[in-house]
Amino acid sequence: MSDLTLDAASTIVTAALKAGRDLGLKPLAVVVLDARGALKAAGVEDGTSLKRAEIATGKANGALALGIGSRAIARRAEEQAYFVAAVTHVAGPAGLIPVPGGVLIKRDGKLVGAVGISGDTSDNDEKAALAGIEAAGLQAETGA
Repeated sequence: MSDLTLDAASTIVTAALKAGRDLGLKPLAVVVLDARGALKAAGVEDGTSLKRAEIATGKANGALALGIGSRAIARRAEEQAYFVAAVTHVAGPAGLIPVPGGVLIKRDGKLVGAVGISGDTSDNDEKAALAGIEAAGLQAETGA
């Protein structure tokens, strides 16, 4: 099976939120997109600031749009700011957020989706994403 199941996406959301609590992070928004960029699952904790879900979606969408984790997009934004600015305009309504926290999800090396998390520092958002993906028995690609 190569598709991202609802069960796996829900596990990612639940485990990422739990990791956030265990790490003492600020309230998180977690969004899981399938490989075609469609929303598969989401969870937003009480107390998140305005637009966190949209930022999380932009992190995941950007990772899918460029085929690399958003940590790599952040590096690319520093090296090729005009390129990332241009891609942002064609990334669609979900956008592209060039900071860590958007992680590609793979099963046996095949892309099945992406998770985006926003709420704490970008590095901490990414830690929660990794915990969620691992809990679902899938592989993560951060762009490190």
